[in-house]
Order: sequence, then structure tokens, then C-alpha cells
Amino acid sequence: MTLAIVATRAGLGLEAPEVLVEVHLANGLPGMTLVGLPEAAVKESRERVRSALINAGFDFPNTRRIVLNLAPADLPKVGGRFDLPIALGILVASGQLPAEALAGLESVGELALDGRLRPVSGVLPLALAARQAGRQLIVPRENADEAALAGDLPVLPADHLLDVVAHLLGQAPIATHRLATPPAAERQEGDLAEVRGQHQARRALEIAAAGSHNLLFAGPPGTGKTMLASRLPGILPPLTEEEALEVAAVRSVCGLPLAEQWGRRPFRAPHHTASAVALVGGGSWPRPGEISLAHHGVLFLDELPEFSRQVLEVMREPLESGQIHIARASHERRFPARFQLVAAMNPCPCGHLGDPRQSCQCTAAQIQRYQSRLSGPLLDRIDLQVEVPALPPEQLTARERGEDSATVRARVMAGRERQYARGALNAHLGGRELEAACALSSADRAWLAEVLERLKLSARAYHRVLRVALTLADLAGKSCPERDELMEAIGYRQLDRQLRQG
Repeated sequence: MTLAIVATRAGLGLEAPEVLVEVHLANGLPGMTLVGLPEAAVKESRERVRSALINAGFDFPNTRRIVLNLAPADLPKVGGRFDLPIALGILVASGQLPAEALAGLESVGELALDGRLRPVSGVLPLALAARQAGRQLIVPRENADEAALAGDLPVLPADHLLDVVAHLLGQAPIATHRLATPPAAERQEGDLAEVRGQHQARRALEIAAAGSHNLLFAGPPGTGKTMLASRLPGILPPLTEEEALEVAAVRSVCGLPLAEQWGRRPFRAPHHTASAVALVGGGSWPRPGEISLAHHGVLFLDELPEFSRQVLEVMREPLESGQIHIARASHERRFPARFQLVAAMNPCPCGHLGDPRQSCQCTAAQIQRYQSRLSGPLLDRIDLQVEVPALPPEQLTARERGEDSATVRARVMAGRERQYARGALNAHLGGRELEAACALSSADRAWLAEVLERLKLSARAYHRVLRVALTLADLAGKSCPERDELMEAIGYRQLDRQLRQG
């Protein structure tokens, strides 16, 4: 046989489209030609595969012309994952392996020069696609646990090219890999009970968790803003299996370990020097950024005004849509980005504006420049904006502990159950669904219109107020927000108004 076709998959973000490795042996000037839009690492597979086959003791068709085609031809091919399928294709085309041995099988893996299999990144999305196609999957042993997370998929781990060939010839079948132990259960460091005082901030944190709202803390240094933000994952409901797979798939594409983070809500805290590409993703071959790594979790931006304004503005679209679309001249990628934004900032450059412990040394112009780094459209997208004041010494030294995370999480989950019955979390409700859920009385509607006019809130801020009020009603067990919930929701826009005026 002079023609062989081997199934594998490319890695395009979180997608894993099928790629057919076609190998043709023909008469002519000896050589190996690789076509099908391969990038540099794929082109170099010719030398790796040649050396691996020879060192493993197989006959390499040196006297024939070898044409390798990675179909479809217009799909970009990146990385060393195609080494193993190419080697198997050459073995089948040269008659050293029967073609029927590859039926219902996909393979992936990079080859060392001696034939050993090396792990590749992005195996989980590939495994999920192979499961959907109903095929078996051969992977390097280091990738076996990751591939097995796909669930009902026959995963065949191998250490060497010789192991794969022995399995295909029926000489030494490879046992289907199963996870030795289930992935670690969700665990979070830090408990909300450790937070002293700050009752309004704790209340805002609970509301944010219940409705998946974005949250901004503002206050002097050392008042507990970072501590509060780090407790948010601990009061969120556990990830569902589907959500856990989505989170793991993003980490897989980025080449990050999965085991210790399995089942945990992501908590990402990039430094304020992060670039726009680091935050939202990108590059010549686009990769996920911090907002995608925070998918189904929390993105914490400390010292928010210190971030470049351009960097912050690129978050506006994913905050609304829950995904990021990255376009390049020859290709485009979409990455999930359904995260909760929690940010913290000082009220001024020195941090002590309004601090009773220390006087502020900033001029009015410095304060205005500092606060104006946050644009109005970005602030509109932050539902809850809370001041975190400095605590008096007696509260800091008090032995009384607040509610723990488990108690608050129980209320959060009860509030979310009411939202799931409506079809979506309150922060993700569309305008029509939101208006239907908030059946305000005529008096409350008139009062709200008057307040919005007086405070000069935008239409987006109006819908944000309604969403927060609806979450407050869910936490209180009410079917619809009333005047009390509307007043509390508007109270969380106070910092927004102060920053705009400042």
C-alpha cells in the first residue's frame, strides 16, 4: 500500500477540528514533502519522525518520495502533536502496519529522536472532541490523566512508538487508562469569618456571589479589600462537571497543570503592569488571557487605576458578552470569558483621602487625574461599588468572628436556585427577561425614574440597578424587588457618582 490516512486533531483555541494525515509513497527523487499549512514546529517533524522510526528499528522508505498532507489544507497546524500520526502513516504506507489497525482510532504526541513519546498541550479539548466522535485516543503517558478527564473515552497511554505499534499489531495491547484517584474536591483557602467588621463590604460580597455581579472596593490601604476579594470563590457554589471541564480546557490550552485546580473556582489576580494581550489573550497564534483563565471564577484587579486605561477598556466587550473574540489576518479565535470582576482601588494616589488615621497629601488635580483613569463605560459595568473604610482599633482587636463562608454560601446557593428557575443568573439576564422579572409597582417605578433623573444614571446603570435589586429580592425570598431593594441597589452606585464628579 502506498497511501495511508491517519486521524488526529489540530488545536485552535478550545476547538479541536479533525485533521487527516495523508501519506503517499511515490516513485521519484527521494525526499519528504510536508504540505497543509504547517508552521515551523510542524515542518520540523520530518526530521524527528525520520530519526524516531530509524532508531526504533523500523524501515524508513529512503528510496521513495514521501508526500505528507495535513488536511484540510486551509487549517493552521501548530506544534509537535502531529509527529505520532505522521509516523504511523508512514508505517502503514510502507506496509509495516495494516491500515485496518487504525480504524476508529485517533492519536497525538510529539516524538523524541529515539522514539519516545513526549507530552503536548491542549489534550483535553482534543479528548472531548474524540469522545464526541466515538473513537479511541492514543496519547503520551504524561497526558493520560488529562485525557481521561473527558469521561467516557477509551484513552490508550504509551511511552514509546514501539508500544503503539505493538498495540496496533495485537502483540501487546495497551490497557485503557483510568484515573487512579478522582480529581481533588473543591477547596478554598481563607474563610469569610476571618474578616473583622466591614459589614457593608461583606454584604456586597454576598450579593455579588448570589447574582454573579461585578464588584469594586475602594478605600485606604490596609482596610481588607484584597482579603475580602480572595474570599469570594469560597462563597460561590461548587463548579458543575460541565463547568469544571470548561475551566480545565482553558488551562490545558495554556499548558497549565490541571490536577490541583480541578473543581476549584479560578481566582486570577494579574499585576497592574499586565498588557492587554496578557489580560484578554492574543498573540500571533492567539492564546487565552487572564479573563479566560478566570472563566467561571473571579478576576481580581488590585490597584485598578494603576492599570493602563487601554488595558481596562479591552475588557468592556467580554464583561457584556462572556467571551472574547480575537481576530488576526489569517485566522480568528473565540475564548470563553464568563468571569466575575472584582476590583480594588485607593481613593487617591497616596491612598488616604477620607482616612481618619492619616491626612491626604494629594492635590485636587492629582486626585482627579487618578480617579479619571476609570472611564464611565467601565464603571457602568460594575454593579456594586463599595467603600471599605479604615476600622477603629477596637474592631480590629475584637474576638468576635463574623459568619463563616459555609453559612454565607448556603444563602448564595438558595438565591441562585431562584435565578436558575428563571433561566439565567441575574447578571446575565437580557433586557426583556429583566423587565419581566422586575414587575415593579407603579409607585416604585415612578420613584425609580425620579431617582435616576436626579442622579443622572445611564440606561446601562439603570439595568444594573434592577439586576442588583432582583438579587436582593432573591436573597430575601421575594418574587419581585420592592422599594427597600431598589434603595439598597442604588446605594451601591454612590461611589460611581463620586468618581464621576471627582
